[in-house]
Amino acid sequence: MILSRLSILNFKNIAQADLSFSPGLNCFLGNNGMGKTNLLEALYYLSFCKGFIPLPDSQNIRHGEEFFMLQGFYLCEDATEEIYCGVKFRQKKVFKRNKKEYGRLADHIGLIPLVMISPADAGLIQGGSEERRRFLDMVISQFDKAYLDKLMRYNKALMQRNSLLKQGVVEPSAYEIWEEQMWLAAGDIYAARSRFLAEFIPVFQEFYTVISGGNEKVGLSYVSHVVQGDLRMLLAEVRQRDLLLGYTSRGVHKDELEMSLEGYQMKRIGSQGQNKTFLIALKLAQFDYLNRNGHTTPLLLLDDVFDKLDAQRMERIISLVSQERFGQIFVTDTNREYLDAIVRRTGGNYRLFQVENGCFTDL
Repeated sequence: MILSRLSILNFKNIAQADLSFSPGLNCFLGNNGMGKTNLLEALYYLSFCKGFIPLPDSQNIRHGEEFFMLQGFYLCEDATEEIYCGVKFRQKKVFKRNKKEYGRLADHIGLIPLVMISPADAGLIQGGSEERRRFLDMVISQFDKAYLDKLMRYNKALMQRNSLLKQGVVEPSAYEIWEEQMWLAAGDIYAARSRFLAEFIPVFQEFYTVISGGNEKVGLSYVSHVVQGDLRMLLAEVRQRDLLLGYTSRGVHKDELEMSLEGYQMKRIGSQGQNKTFLIALKLAQFDYLNRNGHTTPLLLLDDVFDKLDAQRMERIISLVSQERFGQIFVTDTNREYLDAIVRRTGGNYRLFQVENGCFTDL
C-alpha cells in the first residue's frame, strides 16, 4: 500500500496542507509542537477511523473552526483508493471509500494496514491491561473481520450485563441471555488471540534481540479467564460479587498480556532504553505479522523513535527499517542527523519536509 497524496483541512494545528509523498521514505523535521505528529495522526485516522490517542472527534478540529477534513489517495497494486473523512461539531462522522459512504465504520478497518510507533506507546508497558488488550484487538482486527465481529458482539453483551449490575437487578434470567452471548463469542476471541501470539511472540523476541544486541531476554505471556472453564458458569458464580462491584469481573475483557524482562515484570525493572526497545520490537513484529498475513504491505509510521536510545540501538533500528520489506515509511524527528542516516541507508526514493506551525516545506 502506498499513500501518494494527502489533503488536510483544519486538523489539529494544520490549517491546510496538500502533500505528495515518496513511495519509499518520507521524513518530517521540526521542533516539538510544530505538527509533525499531527500529520502522522491524520494518516492513522484514515486507517482506523479514529486517532492514535483516543480523543473525542471534535477535539481534533483546529481551534476556532467548525470541522476538519482528511482525504488520502492510495495505490494498491493497480487500484487507486480514495479515502475521505469529515467531522463537524455535533454531527455524525462521515467516512467514504471512493466517494461511497460506509454503512458502518468497522467495514473500513483492515483496508489500509498501518503500524505507528510513538512515544504514546509507553502506555502498553506502564498502563493497565486494557492498553495491551487494545493492542491485540487492533492488530488482529486489521486482517480478521470475523474476530472484529465477535469482539463487537461480546462488548455489546458485556455492556448490557454491566447495565443490569449497575441497576441492581437480581433476577438470574435477566443475566443469562447476555452471559450466553458473551460465552458464545469469548471462545473464538480467546482462540484468535492465542493463535496470533503463538506466531507473534518469536518474531517479537527476534526483533528485540537484534535491537538490543542479544544481551537481554524478553517474554510475553497471555493470561485469560477462559482457561478456567465454561464462561457461563464463571459469570454465574461471580454474579453476586459483581452486583457489589457494579461491573463484570470475569471474561476476555479482563485478559492480560504480561510483559517481562529476564523473568521480571517489564514495567518494574526496565530502563527507559529497554522500554523503548521493547515497544519498537513489538511494533516491528506487528508490521511483520500484518505484512505476512494481510493483503498488502502496511504503512510504517515512526514518531520520534530515537529518543532515549543509545547509539548502538539507534544504529540497529536504522538498519532494520532501511530494509526493503518495510515499504513506505513516514518518520519524524527533531534531529536531522538521524533522518539523514536513514536516507543514506535506504539509498532510494525519499522526500524531506520541514514542519513549522502546521506548515510543510520541501527540503
